[in-house]
Amino acid sequence: MPDATAQAAPRGRLSLLFSRLRSVRARLLAIALLPTLIIMPAVLALVVTWWTRQFDHLLISKVAGDLTIARQYLDRLMERSDETLHALGESVAFARVAEAGDGAAMADFLDARRRAMGLDFLYLLDPQGRRIAASPPSVKDGPAATAWLVERRALEGQASTQIDIFGPDQLAHLSPELAARAHIALVPTPGAVPTARDAEDRGMVVQSGTPVQLADGTQKGALVGGILLNQNLDFIDTINDLVYRPGSLPDGSAGTATLFVDDVRVSTNVRLFEGRRALGTRVSKEVREAVLGEGRVWLDRAFVVNDWYISAYEPVVDSKGQRIGMLYVGFLEAPFLALKRASLAAVGIGFLLVALIASPVLLRWAAGIFRPLEAMNATIAQVEAGTLSARTGVAATSDEIGRVAHHLDGMLDLLQQRDAELRRWAQELDGRVAARTAELKAANAELAATQRQLVMSEKLAAIGEITAGVAHEINNPVAVIQGNLDVARDVLGPAAAPVRTEFNLIDQQVHRITIIVSKLLQFARPAEFAGHLEPVAPAEVIGDALVLVQYLLSRGEIEVARDETATRLVLMNRVELQQVLINLMVNAAHAMPQGGTLSLRTRDEAHNGRAGVSIEVADTGPGIAPEHVARVFDPFFTTKPQGGDKAGTGLGLSISFTLVDRAGGTMSLASPPGQGATFAIWLPQADAATPWVG
Repeated sequence: MPDATAQAAPRGRLSLLFSRLRSVRARLLAIALLPTLIIMPAVLALVVTWWTRQFDHLLISKVAGDLTIARQYLDRLMERSDETLHALGESVAFARVAEAGDGAAMADFLDARRRAMGLDFLYLLDPQGRRIAASPPSVKDGPAATAWLVERRALEGQASTQIDIFGPDQLAHLSPELAARAHIALVPTPGAVPTARDAEDRGMVVQSGTPVQLADGTQKGALVGGILLNQNLDFIDTINDLVYRPGSLPDGSAGTATLFVDDVRVSTNVRLFEGRRALGTRVSKEVREAVLGEGRVWLDRAFVVNDWYISAYEPVVDSKGQRIGMLYVGFLEAPFLALKRASLAAVGIGFLLVALIASPVLLRWAAGIFRPLEAMNATIAQVEAGTLSARTGVAATSDEIGRVAHHLDGMLDLLQQRDAELRRWAQELDGRVAARTAELKAANAELAATQRQLVMSEKLAAIGEITAGVAHEINNPVAVIQGNLDVARDVLGPAAAPVRTEFNLIDQQVHRITIIVSKLLQFARPAEFAGHLEPVAPAEVIGDALVLVQYLLSRGEIEVARDETATRLVLMNRVELQQVLINLMVNAAHAMPQGGTLSLRTRDEAHNGRAGVSIEVADTGPGIAPEHVARVFDPFFTTKPQGGDKAGTGLGLSISFTLVDRAGGTMSLASPPGQGATFAIWLPQADAATPWVG
């Protein structure tokens, strides 16, 4: 007893807690606080999420625009190189020097023009592609260093500008100074692709070529000039100044620009540490694969040397269409993150202040509603407990709830008066009801006894129908058992192996007897199973019923056709559903004395908007006369002849109809003249049916 009391106490407290949570006070408080503490935070979270995404999108859009400006500057540099070189080739000064045919004078002229144009090299080719003059001085005669596309096009009469990669030997052939400037020692960089190299000595060159007239005016040569972008700090700083003008970024942020040869920074304003640029550092493996490997433009945050930047990378393509490097611009992410966090913090603090101010006001308003309601609830509870004199005591106010409470007190006064009158009338009726109740109890007892007798009569009639079949099904396995036991007795001994098959067969037949007898007992003893509802698969019950009527069907040479597509379960007592199906199968067998087909069909079907299962039992007999169709479910109505082994009581279909109706289903008959009869049963789905307790 102490244990039971100890267990009941927590359950009582839990029940009290749930009751309070369901109270008007709790719901009104929830309604009052819902906008401030739930809806507003949810909306705020959505707005903050949207704003954060838009903020990040704006950063990406900005860096994409920055990359466009940087690329336009690089394109403009190439265009200017092409224009200035073309103007040089078309100039009168160049024509005069070319007509003179003096190589030394041409070399001096090219050296002066190269310096004025800001080129790193400038040379003149004859029609065979040999250098006949160059600045700075290099190999002046013999074959050209390489057959570049700009050289071939210029010799063919077409001006062009391209970006190409020069190897260390090619740079040294032009100028040892260029080769030295291109050489950059690699700096170990976390996250970069592993490499065995310790230096980058290739050069990224913007070179232009234009056709020119040589000395005699009949031969055409080519004028070729170029700029080495490696460690070209004026070039990269100009890009940075164009893209990130003063005031374009918040305080604390810094814009950066970089030119890569492959994945190595060869010209950058990114600082490795104070006073030293991050030349020789390399880009991360992720960015390298996206930009150089896949040719995509990278627009995202990336770790650049020693900090996170909002970054934009795009591939640089040479004259052969190959990706040889990258152009990068970006700005520090940290100041923008700080700005984002500060904005979110301001929004959060503002929400908290609004919640702190609004919540007490809302709670006070809610209290003015639930206090009169609680008084009415307490008064009603006292009245239900028998205290009819209980009143709310709330004065009539101008609001609706106060008026309702005042009217409730008036109704309770009237109720108390009427209760006294009803008690007097009740005393008078008690005597009359007692007499009538005794009579009804006796009539109900007699009716219940009669109904049980009728149900048992019909059940016994059905059992009598199938007894011969059950006996036939039992006799065969018993005979097999007996025969194999005789064989076993003869051969038992050490050499028992020859009778292994017979023993297995005995086990199978005994199991068969067990199943048949079990099904028969379930059907013959309904009192042990009636009233117990459970989800039932119609196909399984049909199978059980077929086992019990198999002999009757076999004797009448009746074929069974099964079309069972139902996937749902129904809620009905299994034995009662079996009784209904057996009754319909027996009736169908009686309707086909010369043989025929018994069709059993199930399918999922909705009825009046409720999910359920349709079960059909159809025969190919002569059918039921139209004048009898409307009466087949009436008690004691039968079309079978009286007397004989097929005589009926007229209760089978009536009882079946009652059992189906009690389970919440319907039962109907369709019998076109001369085309057999089809009984259709519809039962609600187990999880959608309204349970019936028998």
